[in-house]
Amino acid sequence: MEQLAKLALADGTVFTGRHFGAEGEVFGEVVFNTSMTGYQEILTDPSYNGQIVTMTYPLIGNYGINRADVESKGLSLRGFICKELCREPSNYRSEQPLQDYLKENGVIGLEGIDTRALVKKLRVKGAMTGVLSTIDLDDASLVAKAQNSPGLVGQDLVRDVMPDQVSEWSGELHEIARYATTPLPVRNGAGKGKHIVAIDYGMKWNIPRHLKELGCKVTIVPGTATADEILALNPDGVFLSNGPGDPEPLDYAIQTIQNLLGKKPIFGICLGQQLLGLALGGKTFKLKFGHRGGNQPVLNRDTGRIEITSQNHGFAVDASTLPEGAEVTHINLNDNTVEGIRHRGYGAFGVQYHPEASAGPHDSHYLFGEFLKLMN
Repeated sequence: MEQLAKLALADGTVFTGRHFGAEGEVFGEVVFNTSMTGYQEILTDPSYNGQIVTMTYPLIGNYGINRADVESKGLSLRGFICKELCREPSNYRSEQPLQDYLKENGVIGLEGIDTRALVKKLRVKGAMTGVLSTIDLDDASLVAKAQNSPGLVGQDLVRDVMPDQVSEWSGELHEIARYATTPLPVRNGAGKGKHIVAIDYGMKWNIPRHLKELGCKVTIVPGTATADEILALNPDGVFLSNGPGDPEPLDYAIQTIQNLLGKKPIFGICLGQQLLGLALGGKTFKLKFGHRGGNQPVLNRDTGRIEITSQNHGFAVDASTLPEGAEVTHINLNDNTVEGIRHRGYGAFGVQYHPEASAGPHDSHYLFGEFLKLMN
């Protein structure tokens, strides 16, 4: 017998569907991702900590789950929603079905609801808090819980997903990804002898895979590491990773970056760019429903070229608040928000999107080469 589950939103809307994965009850910010594939990378992206993710593509799970493509040591999202779950995957790399993977990792899944109606509501009203439950199916009770649950703004969600000690990265880039991320000039040991310290605020593993592919040694430190601790490692460059939630409460990270500016080349991705913007003296703001998907068009102002990018963020840098010396290098062509910033005097730059995700598939891979040039 199929077990029912419900999603209640803070505006009073309730969706009833079928449960898969783990059982229980969770609250989180309900968001949507427009990618047609990549659900495993989405599930294991620590940037989704605190969120219930809805997939807009109707059929999810058809190629199963494999251990080689995970982006972190576990699942950080609070819930997962799709229109239709494929319970019998077919792919030569598949190791287990999606529903078993969610159950194994304690994540509640919901299928069979009208995901188009849910996404349209989130687009119009914005991302909002929701409660996903398999144990409480009373609409009024669930709505009250959603209305009394905290939002993401002002929370420090990084401490939940960052590592607790320093480590050296050893993982290799998968051969499929290596083929997709040509051109070759930023490969084949071009960064041999260079040492990158990556500050991990909830970093996707494909980022250090790409940094290592440059030929660099990559040391990973917790997001709470101080500038003195990082400089003691004698890096040639510092990388600022992606991560979850609101960047403004992360005072410790902002202070560290401020103390590194001008001392080492800096490259940030996603939350890393937002923290760089704050460290430079700018401000950030919450987007209405965020950018989450694999086909976001971005204009590179230097070259005039359009990059098709993978994105996952709910906050953005406010261009009008950036100080003299900082410039906007990339913009989102859907809403003109900031997608890249640079400060030439400090040798620091960042992008809001994910070049390691190969959405283009190699439109944005040059950014790793730009980091290497700064270190050289």
